[in-house]
Amino acid sequence: MRRLPPLTAIEAFVQVARLGSIKAASQELALSPPALSRRVQALERFIDKPLFERRHQALVLNLDGERLLAQIAPAIDALSDAVEMMTSGTEVLRLRLGILPLYASQRLFPKLPELRAKHPELHLDIDTAGHGVARLGDGLDAVIALAREIDPGLYAKRLDRNSVYVIGAKTLLQGPNPIARPEQLAGLTALVHREMPDTFTAWRKAAGLRDLEPAAVDHFDSGALMLEAAAQGLGVAFMHESHFEDARDDRLVRLFDIPVESPYSYWFVCRPRALAQKPVKLFHDWLIEAVADPGV
Repeated sequence: MRRLPPLTAIEAFVQVARLGSIKAASQELALSPPALSRRVQALERFIDKPLFERRHQALVLNLDGERLLAQIAPAIDALSDAVEMMTSGTEVLRLRLGILPLYASQRLFPKLPELRAKHPELHLDIDTAGHGVARLGDGLDAVIALAREIDPGLYAKRLDRNSVYVIGAKTLLQGPNPIARPEQLAGLTALVHREMPDTFTAWRKAAGLRDLEPAAVDHFDSGALMLEAAAQGLGVAFMHESHFEDARDDRLVRLFDIPVESPYSYWFVCRPRALAQKPVKLFHDWLIEAVADPGV
């Protein structure tokens, strides 16, 4: 059998690749940065190829590194699960799930006790780093994504359909010049999520105000922070009806009763072959039954 590189070198490579930093990976593995660097270099010498582009305070995988990670990361994760199962004495099924924090806190986490009661052997590793669909098979087994549509080469199940709301602070309806007409948005800042860049333009078109321009457009990668910014009067958020309803925040109100269908939905996404994996199948079936909106 062909000789393999040390497992410690492979583990070091995977952690650095996923975290993008020697310092962060060394903390994760409880090693000094020089010791971790030596392990990565040992793997590069073994295969006789560099695996990273070394930039200031960061390491970025090159093409050879990306290919190697795609091949060995699932095996390392499976090995970790096998060891955990043997040491715990019970079967452990682990799902690595990419998800946006707002959906996790509003829709998923309130239901997770039901999942734990039904499948106590199933454990979730939660990843909120974003760009989850692009990382399927590279550290993620499945993703709950917010998107217009999903690559047809992937398995995707729509979880909801939604409307776009204009969400603002309740104080906007008070005072000598309350916000009562959509045209008044020209004097306010629009808050838009980076995963939903077309929410403002979709709402503006449906409202018949194609030429309306806000004072500015501020972009967020956190729905929870968008809601807080709106509550603090920093702008008006163009978000989903479900985000507003689930927030149950007395400081917030929906501005304007204009029905606008959202171009975005939440989707469960994985690689087609991943559905054959028990953790993915168990979670998928439970999610559709317990969390997804009926009839989507």
